[in-house]
Amino acid sequence: MTGKILTIAQQKGGAGKSTLAAHLALAWALKRKSVALVDIDPQQSLAAWYDQREITLGADQTQITFASATGWRAAGVVEKLAKTHDYVLIDSPPHADTDARVAVRAADLVLVPVQPSPLDVWATLPTLEMAVKEKSAVLLVLNRVPPRANLTAQMITKLGGYKVTVAKSTIGNRVAFADAMVSGRTALETKASSVAAKELRALANELSKAL
Repeated sequence: MTGKILTIAQQKGGAGKSTLAAHLALAWALKRKSVALVDIDPQQSLAAWYDQREITLGADQTQITFASATGWRAAGVVEKLAKTHDYVLIDSPPHADTDARVAVRAADLVLVPVQPSPLDVWATLPTLEMAVKEKSAVLLVLNRVPPRANLTAQMITKLGGYKVTVAKSTIGNRVAFADAMVSGRTALETKASSVAAKELRALANELSKAL
């Protein structure tokens, strides 16, 4: 087995990387895919979520594999997990350091969450430039989209000097995501029929095809 590696990268903080990583992992796990999550962000937000998940569900009921690695170990951990899982998701740090470059370099696809405002889109350029240098495919996804967003995916066709591809699926600014994360779960588990869950399933399906 050689699993697909998805790196979630965004140098601008507050883009919702960890929330997306957790939800995408469960979206695939609930479809009976073997999924590993790797947290290489020094903030360890995803690690804290997984710790709470073990408390809530039990260590043998989490449905996903979790690993935390930084520095030179990260590439080896990802490569090893890709041999035994269908998908490996990497939550990368929000700065252009060595760990972020390792994660981007390892990826079959780099998913870049961006909030729908011109300032947030422009702030994405360093992440895009890093991916281009590492020759990694990139897909932007509009995340935390308010009900009346002025910026849509159709408006983003170019960023700096680069053409960009934007996911058709968008993720709204839903309370259900945060509510579920507090208990170490996801909206797919706590509110499976919600709009939030439907949006995540649509994104997961789109990413499966892209990968």
